[in-house]
Amino acid sequence: METHFANLEGARTTLAKERVLEDLRQLARDAESLLQATASDVSEKAREARERLAAALERARATCAEFEEGVVTRAKEAARKADTVIRQHPYESIALAFGIGLLIGALIARK
Repeated sequence: METHFANLEGARTTLAKERVLEDLRQLARDAESLLQATASDVSEKAREARERLAAALERARATCAEFEEGVVTRAKEAARKADTVIRQHPYESIALAFGIGLLIGALIARK
């Protein structure tokens, strides 16, 4: 029986990218809050800082959107590959799923 784990590293990379993406989203929310909080400050330095922050926020949003699009595309491709492997090797897939379930059941029963 041949196993197909070539994409495990890609899955780890995807998870790391998703964490970065969520961090970028949080940064954008924080930046928006900061912009709203400093909206009443009319000094020249505050205005320049708000403009720079707004520009950086737009760049971060664009990067986030590109990043998200790439993650979605790779996830769909990984799902397509998994589907192909399962269809080509149905009995091996069932045996592997059974084995993993048995292992998880044994680990849970030990506790």
